Amino acid sequence: MDELSAVRDALEHGPALVVVAGEAGIGKTRFIREAVASAAGRGVLVATCPPLPEAFTLGAVVDGIRRLCPTPGPDVELTPLAGALRPLFPEWADRLPTPPEELDDPRETRYRILSALTELLARIGVDVLVVEDAHWADPATLEWLLTLTATGSPGLSIVVSYRPDEVPDGSLLPRLTSRVPPELTLLRLELEPLGLADTGDLVGSMFETSEVSSEFVAFLHRHTDGIPLAVEECVLLLRDREDIVHRDGAWVRRVLTELKVPATLRDSVVERVERLDGTARRVLEAASVLDAPCDETLLTGVAGLAPEAGRTGLAAALRSGLLREWTPGTYAYRHALDCLAVRETIPAPQRRHLHAGAAARLRLLRPEPAARLFRHCHEAGDVEGWCRYGEASADIALESGDDRAAVVTLLSLLASEDLATADRSRLVRKMGGAAVFGARGVSDLARAVLEAVREVLSYDDLRRQERGEIKLLLGRLLRDIGQESAAFEEFEDGVGRLPDRPDLAAPAMSVLAMPLVPDWPATRHREWLARATELLPLVESSSDRLRVATNRATAMLLLGEEAGWRAADEIQRAAHDASTSERRLLARFLFNTGQIAILWGRYGEARSRLDSAAGLVEATGYRRILSTVRVPFAYLDWCTGDWAGLDATVAELAADRDTNTYGARLARQIHGVLALARGDRGTARRALREVVDELAEDGLCEPEAGLSAAALARSYTADGDWESALEVTGRVVELIDRKDVWLWATDVLPAHLDALVGAGGLVGATRLLRRYADGVDGRDAPAAVAALATGHAIVAEGHGELGRAAETFAAAATAWAALPRPYDELLALERRGRCLLRLGTVDQALDLLGTVQERLWALGARTDADRVAQVLREHGVEVARAWRRGPRGYGTRLSPRERQVVALVAQGMTNRAVAQALFVSPKTVATQLSAAMRKLGVSSRTAVVRAAVETGVLPVEPDDSAPRG
Repeated sequence: MDELSAVRDALEHGPALVVVAGEAGIGKTRFIREAVASAAGRGVLVATCPPLPEAFTLGAVVDGIRRLCPTPGPDVELTPLAGALRPLFPEWADRLPTPPEELDDPRETRYRILSALTELLARIGVDVLVVEDAHWADPATLEWLLTLTATGSPGLSIVVSYRPDEVPDGSLLPRLTSRVPPELTLLRLELEPLGLADTGDLVGSMFETSEVSSEFVAFLHRHTDGIPLAVEECVLLLRDREDIVHRDGAWVRRVLTELKVPATLRDSVVERVERLDGTARRVLEAASVLDAPCDETLLTGVAGLAPEAGRTGLAAALRSGLLREWTPGTYAYRHALDCLAVRETIPAPQRRHLHAGAAARLRLLRPEPAARLFRHCHEAGDVEGWCRYGEASADIALESGDDRAAVVTLLSLLASEDLATADRSRLVRKMGGAAVFGARGVSDLARAVLEAVREVLSYDDLRRQERGEIKLLLGRLLRDIGQESAAFEEFEDGVGRLPDRPDLAAPAMSVLAMPLVPDWPATRHREWLARATELLPLVESSSDRLRVATNRATAMLLLGEEAGWRAADEIQRAAHDASTSERRLLARFLFNTGQIAILWGRYGEARSRLDSAAGLVEATGYRRILSTVRVPFAYLDWCTGDWAGLDATVAELAADRDTNTYGARLARQIHGVLALARGDRGTARRALREVVDELAEDGLCEPEAGLSAAALARSYTADGDWESALEVTGRVVELIDRKDVWLWATDVLPAHLDALVGAGGLVGATRLLRRYADGVDGRDAPAAVAALATGHAIVAEGHGELGRAAETFAAAATAWAALPRPYDELLALERRGRCLLRLGTVDQALDLLGTVQERLWALGARTDADRVAQVLREHGVEVARAWRRGPRGYGTRLSPRERQVVALVAQGMTNRAVAQALFVSPKTVATQLSAAMRKLGVSSRTAVVRAAVETGVLPVEPDDSAPRG
């Protein structure tokens, strides 16, 4: 089956995803149009992406829909979701439902619009969606395609073409085929240049003859490299020159030695245009400036031709083959390369005149096409029109959730020297807001955005209140790029300029209350906490009040104040009738407090809060934070010893561009400590060292920073390298001491005390332990209690009090087990066993160490298990050689996460549904389900549910028909 037949077959039996790659001029457009021509009677939507510096949000798709369906008829039934399309189709106002509730997050706005577009395609009968030149597509269009291909749209086939060598860095396009569901047929093609035989067939089809000499074909192939467009242009030029003529019923050409072929495709196009009469050339020049399908009136009007002359010129341009009819009554260039070649030949003054004419006529349309007018006004040198339509384009982009397009447009406007300070202030606040909300999508523009904001702040005539607002905006931008200290300085300065704006000042004060910068003591944060609390009653907006209240409670918990938990509970109780945006804010708050509960060691509460956050994320469609929400679940799995499949999960989260920077760094830490525990010492050390240095060099202040430092320190102390262990843990301990946030020291304290004792700093270790005890006193923080007990045991061992050390290590192990935190429990038991050996209680010690070694191995801590095994062998105990095929998790018992997976499978959920419910990847679910099957000795989903019931893993017998693949 040839490529064309394969595509037709895939579309006929769809749904299918067809991806066609190839260089410029290779014939992708013709190939696709021939392929979809067989879809007669089916709805085909063609969206051709234009080569604009920054493509208009969903512009190609919107234009394609307008061509296919100028106005939805009464038979098109639209749901309330379609109201989200109003920014894209203002001319449909009388047909679209009322606009839905406004969302705070542009990405959520964009997702809602993309969902509405998907629904619209189904309602207007689109069966095949064609997106041509996707390498020029805007991010929103590519995101939509990714959603369509990943989740599928019933009955919809998608055809995409692109040039591989013109896909920009960071584009979503390469991900298009990465997650195609099984029900979608995937067909990937790369069109190659024509061979000699195909070149001959193409020439023969152009002249409707099969008698084409092999010498002529070889001549053309040599000069065109088999590029179809170049072959066509070359042959058409030879015909226009009359080097090839039709005489006596046959085609006659000059001898090959007399034929002159242009050196480039551009030269060929230019020579062809020059051979046309003046009216045809003017039509072609107007079409090259308009660079979009347009009707006869617009085209000839921009060309400056009377109706009759314009009609004649258009007919000649169509006969030349340079223009073609795109849809009935609209015309544009057959190839983008032809359009560019013609436009480049127009002298600059004439080109500006044509752009001005295009702008004048486009202004008459309703609604005004802001994006096209923005471009034409700019090219015509109309600064006032350029600014007006540029801001209008940015507003449309913001309403559509395309923050990047808005930022790029506004940056270009701010580069103008003719703007007044008031206009600059308005534009920079609009741009900065878009950049803050869309930080991940515009990260590469951060430097330009910051420069534009700082330039406006340098103007002496900027109003005081506006300066305060922009200062707060600058602070948020700096936070987004990780410059917390600089951000807090801007917040402090900005708040002082907003005495009459509690709605702006109070949220900023509540951020300043959070202990997230290294050089501020806790007292300074508490001062801002008090000021935010004082202003809270003056904040009128319920969403702003909720934001201040949640920040306030979060700050209290990070500062180690028990009252923060009461404040958190009050927020949850009072939020029963919250709006969607407020429920999303509550989801973030629950997510934050769940992660802080892990820090305190309240794991049951952490799980409950995280589950509630996940439920709100799902209920409100808060897709923006889906990946980020999965990180604390992974952190909790690390703490509780549920390590099966965890390394794959955190590796995925660390690499996921939707995970925020803080979450990605925590995922990297978990991945590193897992790798170290499992024996990949060299790689793990490098990865953990990278995180430790990153935190120190960037001046970052994060509660979980001790995780990587502690793991590295344990690795160094195992080698007797006390100095390196002190260096990596000392940074974290000094920060915690300076800020007086001792609950953050749970991970790092035991490792730092070990290093101090090993380096002979027993006095310093004792002093530090006292400060830690005072810092966590009175808090219901089980993790701190366990860490404190471990610290007392380490210091006792350092003093040579082995009996007391052994008993205190046992108490510490009990405290860790109660959390539960099995890894730290086992490390404490190992230390107890070593103390017992030194006391001469050999049998008891070896029994304990034997159990510890087995449990460490079952947990997946291969490095630690091997270390304990060596001690046992040195005392004559036989230990089975390491089973090197990977960790055994919980041995023959199901881990907590494996039990969860089996329970959800028993409810009839697919792997994908289970993954969504547990906020893990489908791959992780498959790994955990396979592990459960192996442990229960079965090989199917139905059997694993039955076995789980029989062994008591599942308490209630489910319907046998429920599980499905």
